Order: sequence, then structure tokens, then C-alpha cells
Amino acid sequence: MDNTPYRRESAEKTTEAQPVQPEREKQPFTQSSLFWVLIGVGIVIIVLGVWMLIKSSSDSRRQAEEAMKAKEEAELALEQQALQFEYESLNREFDEFESQRLQITNDSLKLALEEKYNTARMEVERLQRELKDTKNKSAAEIAKLKNEIDTLRALLKHYVEEIDRLNKENQALREENAQIKDQNQQLQSQVSSTAERNRQLSQDMERASKLNVNGVGLQPLNKKGKTEKNVKKARQFAVNFTVLKNVSASVGEKTFYVRITTPSADLLGGGGSFSFEGSQVPYTAKRTIEYGGDDVPVTIYYDCANNTLSGGAYTVEVFTDGYRVGRATVNLK
Repeated sequence: MDNTPYRRESAEKTTEAQPVQPEREKQPFTQSSLFWVLIGVGIVIIVLGVWMLIKSSSDSRRQAEEAMKAKEEAELALEQQALQFEYESLNREFDEFESQRLQITNDSLKLALEEKYNTARMEVERLQRELKDTKNKSAAEIAKLKNEIDTLRALLKHYVEEIDRLNKENQALREENAQIKDQNQQLQSQVSSTAERNRQLSQDMERASKLNVNGVGLQPLNKKGKTEKNVKKARQFAVNFTVLKNVSASVGEKTFYVRITTPSADLLGGGGSFSFEGSQVPYTAKRTIEYGGDDVPVTIYYDCANNTLSGGAYTVEVFTDGYRVGRATVNLK
């Protein structure tokens, strides 16, 4: 059974029962609307662009700052390394002058120089250790290290100048000492020469003042004081000589000692002894005369009666004033 008409009728009845709604008018998409859309999109694009520009600028600035910081750190590291080399060079120079330090005889000056230099050197080493342990080195720390290095350099310069000054002083002293040594040698030479001349003069004066005798002889005498030809019968010996004139010799009493030696080399003694060349020498007989500077004949007697005599060569020596002034050998029968 076909119900279609019924359903259509029912539908139409239903439609007729409901109030009719007016249809909404569709607004057309105008150019004005498009303009505002474009404005909004442009604003969004501009905002995005500004944001991206700001972000890019911030990144660039950060990168530039990081690059600058890395560059500064590299420069500081290089400067620190250069200062390290300079410090080591200064230390080598200081060590080279250590041997010359021994020339400084002023202990207070020596200690002051060493104390100042060692104090500055310890400060440099401390700053170097700190910089090695510090990741980020600051320009202030490097500048402080540089100042300490400059202090070391100034101290080393003063050290070198002081050593140079002392070397010049020592050189001047050495030259002065050499000059004084030469003068002393010249003076010593003059003194030696003068002493030699004085000694020579003294010897000349001694020789000039020395008495001389000549005509030394030995004569045997008998008991009557007459010349005895046979020496075995002699009772006395007469020693004869003449003291020669000498104006340089001192005048006054002069004692003459004679020594008579027999052919058998025995000394006819009994007279005593006298001083000669630092020793006491025995003599045979002696006599003291008054000497006035002119020739003086002298005879000295010796009693030989108690001696056993024999013929042969007899030696006679004459001494006075510490000198042997005469000697003769006489053959007796």
C-alpha cells in the first residue's frame, strides 16, 4: 500500500504549522575586509621579523662578546707566557751575576740586594702559580705580575750597576795597589841599594880604619938578649913589626896579640885568649901601645925557656881590633 501521498500531506501539514524563519542575508567579502586582513598579516610578519632581528642581534652580540672574551684570554695567556720567559731570563741573568756577588765585600749591601731580589722573585712565583690555577685570567692580575717583573728588572739593573761600580772601584784599587807596589819595590830597591852602599861604605871605612903592619919577623934570643943562631938554645922570642901610619884609624891604646906556631903545628901558649870572629882564640903573647896615627915600631917578647924547640918553619900571626893584621913564616935552625 502506497502511503506516499499521506506522508507528503503530513509533511506539508507540519510545515504549515511551524512559523516561517526569515533567511539571513549573506555579507559579501569586500575590499575593505581584505585590507584589514592584510594589515593584520603584515603586523604579524613585522612582529615576527622584529623578534627574529632582536634574537639574531642578541645572538650576534653574545657571540661577539664570547669571541672578544676568548681573544682577551688568549692575549692574556700570551702575555703571561711572555712574562714567564722574561722572568726566567731575568733569573738566568741574576744567576750569572752570583759569582760577581762575591766581589761585594759590604755584607749589609750584599744582604740588602739579595733580600730585595728574593722577595720580589717569590712574589712573582706566587702570582705565576695563582695564574696557572685560575681559569679566567684578569688583566689586573697580569698587570700586577708585569709590575713585579718590572720590579725584578729594576733590582737586577741596580744589582748590575752596583757590581759594575764595585768592579771599577776594585780596578782603581788594584791599579793603586799596583802603583803602590811599584813604588814600594822602587823604595825597597833604593833601600837595598842604600843599605848595600852603606854596607860597602862601612866595609870601606873599616878597611880604611884597619891598622896594617909590615916587617913581621921572629928572632930567637939567648939569655943575654942577643940573637941566638941555634933555636934550641933560645931563651926568648922577639916578634918585631911596624904599625903603619893610618889617618883614618882611631888613635889611643891598641893591644896587639901574637901567635907563634912551631914546625910541628903546636902553639906556643900560656898567654891566654882573645875574641876573634865570634870565638875565643888562644895567643902566645900580647902588648898594648899608644897609637897616634903614625908609624910605630913594636917588639913583643915571649919567654920560651921552658919549651922544647927544634929547627924548622915557625909561623907568626899578629892580631888587633878583631883583625889579623900581619902574618909571616920564619925558618929557624
